[in-house]
Amino acid sequence: MLQTMGGNPKNFNKLDLKRLPSPCFVIDKIALQNNLEILFELKKETNIKILIALKAFSTFSLADLISEYLDGACCSGLYEAKLANKYFKGEISTYSPAFKKDEFDEISKISDHIIFNSFNQINTFYDISKKFNNEVGVRINPLYSEVEINKYSSAGISSRLGVHLKDLITYDIDKIDGIHFHSLCEQNFKPLENTWNELKNSLTPLITNIKWINLGGGHHITRKDYQLNELKYFLKKVSNETNCQIYIEPGEAVVLDSGILVGEILDFFKPSNPLSPNIAITDISATSHIPDVIEAPYRPALLNEPDKGHKIILGGPSCLAGDIIGEYNFNDIPKIGERIALLDQAHYTMVKTSFFNGVKLPSIAIWDSETDDLEIIKSFSFKDFENRLS
Repeated sequence: MLQTMGGNPKNFNKLDLKRLPSPCFVIDKIALQNNLEILFELKKETNIKILIALKAFSTFSLADLISEYLDGACCSGLYEAKLANKYFKGEISTYSPAFKKDEFDEISKISDHIIFNSFNQINTFYDISKKFNNEVGVRINPLYSEVEINKYSSAGISSRLGVHLKDLITYDIDKIDGIHFHSLCEQNFKPLENTWNELKNSLTPLITNIKWINLGGGHHITRKDYQLNELKYFLKKVSNETNCQIYIEPGEAVVLDSGILVGEILDFFKPSNPLSPNIAITDISATSHIPDVIEAPYRPALLNEPDKGHKIILGGPSCLAGDIIGEYNFNDIPKIGERIALLDQAHYTMVKTSFFNGVKLPSIAIWDSETDDLEIIKSFSFKDFENRLS
C-alpha cells in the first residue's frame, strides 16, 4: 500500500461540514495560497521556473490565483493545453508519450515547449514545432528511481516514458532545446539529488547547447518536513553548472493538504458474525470519486480520527465489491446522516472522477478559512451523466 505523505487537517476543523452539499470537494483558498507562497519564494531565491501540473489539479476557477505565483502550466495533451491557454497565464509546456497527427498542429500553436517521448516522435513533428516557434525538448529515462511501487515508478528499465540516456549520444542533440526527466513520487529532496548524481556525468557533456532542464514533478516541496534549503542550494548549483534555465512542474505540492472530500454516512450495520467488521456506507465512492484508493492503493486520512475506537470499514455506494475507502477508528458508532471528511483530496481526485454506476459526482466548493466565506462553484446533475454517453 502506498504511504501517502499528506493528511494535515490545516484549518478544516473550523469548517461546518453541514453547510455543504454531500458529497463535496472543498478547497481552502488560504491553504492553497500558503503553498503558492512557498513555491514563489523558491522561485525568487533560485531563479527557476515553476509550472503547475494540470494532470494533478486543473480547477480553473483558481487559475487566476495560481497564475499570480507560478510561471505557467505543464500539460499532457490537447485538452489540458487548451485549458491552460484559456484560463492560466504564463508558459505552456506540453508532453505526451505519443502525440496524434490530427491534434498536433493545434497543440503546437498554443504551446511554448513541446516535449517528445521518443526520437521517432521528434522526427515526425519537429518541423511543425519549429513552424510554430516551439522550443523542442526530449524526455529521458534516467533508469534510476527510489519509488518503491512499480506502477508509480516512471524510470524503470521497462518504462514507456522517455529515451534511455545512453541513446542520446546517437541523436543530433543540437536539434534539442531542452531535457526533461521525472523520477519522483511524493518524495523529499534527497531522491532528486541522487537522480541527478546518477545522470550528470553522462548528461552534461551532451548538453552544452541546451537552453533548459525540466526536473519534472513529484517534489513534495510544501510538506512540513521537506528539505527546502537543500533544494535551493541544489537548484542554484545545477543552474550554474549547466548554464540552463531550470524548470520544475509540481502538481501535488501546489495543492497539498488544501482540499477535503466531505461525505455523509448513509447506513451502518454490525453483522452478527463476530468475525465480520462493522461497516458504514457513505456517499463517497472510492471507485468513482477517489480511484487512487483502489489503484495505488492507499488509505486517505480521516478528519479527527482518534488513535483508538470503534473500527469501522467505510465503503462507497456503488455495486463494485471493492468500493472500499478503508478501515477507520470512530469515537462513537457513526450515525446515519453524520458528516465525515477525507483529508488531502485536492490532487488526483477531481481530475479522475467518473460516473461509474451512475454515482453522483461531488460538488466543488471554495472556502476561505480566514473569513469563512464559502462558495459552491460546481454541482453535477443527471444531465452531466446523460451527456457522457449517447
